[in-house]
Amino acid sequence: MAKAKQSSLSPQDIDHLRAELAAGRPPAVWFTSAAVGVEAGRSGKVMAFSEPAEGDFIQVRPTGEKDDLSFSPGELTLEKPAPRKRTPAAAPAAKPEAPAPVEHIYTPAPAPAPPKPKPAPAPAAPAERRPAARKQAKPAEVTVTLTSTADGEWTVDVQWGAKRTLKAAPVPASAVSQAAKLLPAEVDEAVESVLSAARERHLARVEQLRAELEAAQRALDELTG
Repeated sequence: MAKAKQSSLSPQDIDHLRAELAAGRPPAVWFTSAAVGVEAGRSGKVMAFSEPAEGDFIQVRPTGEKDDLSFSPGELTLEKPAPRKRTPAAAPAAKPEAPAPVEHIYTPAPAPAPPKPKPAPAPAAPAERRPAARKQAKPAEVTVTLTSTADGEWTVDVQWGAKRTLKAAPVPASAVSQAAKLLPAEVDEAVESVLSAARERHLARVEQLRAELEAAQRALDELTG
C-alpha cells in the first residue's frame, strides 16, 4: 500500500504556530520528505519567524541539535508520523536432510590448470554527496527610533524583528546630543536644532519667572517695610 503523503504547513497552521510562539510555547513540527539536510519524520521546535514571510522564513531547531535552521512551509508539517512497524523475524529454514551415501569410484586426478591472471582492481566509486548544509538562521533586524517633543524631551523605541522590546523609554537630552555627534552630520544638525529651540523656550520661561519673582519680592518688601 502506498504511503500517505504528509501535508505541508498551511497559512492557518503558520498562524497557529505564531500564536503558540507568542505565548512562550515553542511548538513542535515534523520534517517532510521535501526537507533538505534533515531526515523525513524527524521532529523539531519552531524558535522564530523571519521577516518578510517568504522562502525559508521559519527558524526550527531539530531535536538533539543546538543550532536553528531555516525552512519553508513545504518542508514542515503538523502531522506526527506513525511509528514504524517492525518486520517480523523470518522463520528458521528447515534443516536439510542428510544426503544419501554415494559410492566413490577411483578416477585419476586431472592435471592442474594454469593459474589465471588476477583481474585489475576496479576503480573506487565516487563518494556519495551529502546534502549541502543548511545556512544558519539570519539574525533579526533591529530598528532604534528616537523621538523628541516640543519641550526638548526625548524617548526611544526598539523594534527587534517583529517584536517591540522597548517603547517610549525616556532618554536624557544630553545623552542624545553626545550620541548624535558620533553619527553623520545630518543627524547631529537635526538633533541640535531641536535642542536649541528647546533651550530658547526654557530660557524665555526662566526670564519670565525671574521677573515675576522680583515683582513679588518688591511687593513683599513694601508690605513689611
